[in-house]
Amino acid sequence: MLHVNDEKVRTLLLEGNFGLEKESLRIMPNGHMAYTPNPFPGNKHIVRDFCENQTEINTPVLPSAKAAVDSLWDYTRQIQRTLAALPNRELLWPFSNPPLIQNEADIPVAQFTGERTGKTTYREYLSDRYGRYKMTLCGIHVNYSFSDELLQTDFALSGQSDFQEYKNQIYVTLAERMAAYGWIMTAVTAASPLMDSSYVEKGRYGIDTFNGMASTRCSELGYWNYFTPIFDYSNIRAYADSISQYVKDGLLVSPTELYYPIRLKPRGSNRLDTLREEGVDHIELRMVDLNPLQPSGIERKDLQFAQLLLVYLAGTPRQSFTLKDQVQAVQNFKNAAHYDLKTVKIVVPNKEVYSVADAGRKVIGFMREFYQDFPGEIQEVLDFEDAKFEDPENRYAWKIRRQYAEGFLSKGLQLAEQRQQEAL
Repeated sequence: MLHVNDEKVRTLLLEGNFGLEKESLRIMPNGHMAYTPNPFPGNKHIVRDFCENQTEINTPVLPSAKAAVDSLWDYTRQIQRTLAALPNRELLWPFSNPPLIQNEADIPVAQFTGERTGKTTYREYLSDRYGRYKMTLCGIHVNYSFSDELLQTDFALSGQSDFQEYKNQIYVTLAERMAAYGWIMTAVTAASPLMDSSYVEKGRYGIDTFNGMASTRCSELGYWNYFTPIFDYSNIRAYADSISQYVKDGLLVSPTELYYPIRLKPRGSNRLDTLREEGVDHIELRMVDLNPLQPSGIERKDLQFAQLLLVYLAGTPRQSFTLKDQVQAVQNFKNAAHYDLKTVKIVVPNKEVYSVADAGRKVIGFMREFYQDFPGEIQEVLDFEDAKFEDPENRYAWKIRRQYAEGFLSKGLQLAEQRQQEAL
């Protein structure tokens, strides 16, 4: 754990780097999926995810939550300008859950050529394995790294001789801690309680569907493998090997098929051999819904809270995290995606059981103590998140259901038009 009682370390705790990835669907003004090829060829910051009509923004690495959100908005505006200028104007759908889907032809697999043809082949595999409908669920991935100055300062106090080994262990332990407590990020960012009936019943369009979830993509209905992955958090090589074993056993076709809310990633190419040989560069959080209430798709306070949570977990003692705890952790994430957090439970590693609402407030209470001597803005962020557990009406999912029910598709299209005009 970080030496948080050291004065120099403590002054550097919130020095870190952010990178955001945001997926969105391109649609026509009538609510149908766009059939056009990717209109951003050669742009390294605006790419495709699973399907040809699913844009993905990859922001540069930036030194603050505000800078990352601002960058995300800049690229969103760039996309909107391009879509507005097409011969047949297109829109960006602002929700994690898709608009109407006629059939799988509405979800064309992204087409790559030449040396990248394998990317299309891999997507065809995912189409067969998980179905294309699930691949339309969009969200935001948060990538975070501690500053080099913080880690170098802490390393000097650690008594260790190899900086990369020290850094690897900081992140491996953090990944383990996030597996135990990252469900709170699902709870505070869930924003997709409604979907069109066509997602669950082919040929039935324009009828609101509520399935009891605040986030479909993070729930048991969303992005999970058909087995519960168990990781070895002993060190970075053991962690990478535990993922490789699933590929060897045929449970995964490649490491990228691992649908888990937390990933450790190296710099550059996201390969396990690179992770083993060159070490960890950053941690990736994959459980954040698109927030249609924000033009950029994410609330800055939520991104700040992600940083506060990561630093808090890196600065507090490691707990026992058994195989049983790892299995329970997956269920905790799924439970945190529910609409009513008072009806589902969280089991923390010490085996205590709380409702998700009570568990969330308890974790934030510990974080308040950890950050008690930090500036007031930190406490404001914690207050903002705590309010979501105190009163569910403060949660995005509850607000969205109230505002967009009885016309999710038509009201969603109005919002898509509004967001494009704001961007222009």
